[in-house]
Amino acid sequence: MLKKPRSVLVIILFTLLFSSPQVFADGQKIDLSAYKGKVVVMDFWASWCIPCRKSFPWLNKVQSNLKEKGLVIIGVNVDEKSKDAQDFLNKYPANFPIIFDPQGKHAEYYKIIGMPSSLIFDRQGKLVEQHVGFKESQIKEYENTITQRLWTESP
Repeated sequence: MLKKPRSVLVIILFTLLFSSPQVFADGQKIDLSAYKGKVVVMDFWASWCIPCRKSFPWLNKVQSNLKEKGLVIIGVNVDEKSKDAQDFLNKYPANFPIIFDPQGKHAEYYKIIGMPSSLIFDRQGKLVEQHVGFKESQIKEYENTITQRLWTESP
């Protein structure tokens, strides 16, 4: 009798894992080797973060507009419960991969002190910029920082 519920659970988990750009990670430093030659924005966020609600639409827009120029955005969720993160994503969808960090290992490695926090890595994978918070009044500044990296560094 247990076989049927177990197989249903396996199918559900398989579907969840492979039907979306979400990744479950258990490491500390996030391996960016797959993105060598790209400028990477790593955005740490949580479901309870009010500014994150405003940053997600902007991150989607920037990803869409600058993907062809070599931009990659990766979201890192620090919620302890994946349901909280999923509820957030249902309201504020991400058009970029999400890594779940429920134990905060990645956040600790990168010394994240607030939500949201964005890290910008150059095309060689070196951390070159970091900022905490998201303010709509600073969108131009954020975009200038990203585009400067994209334009000044050849792939």
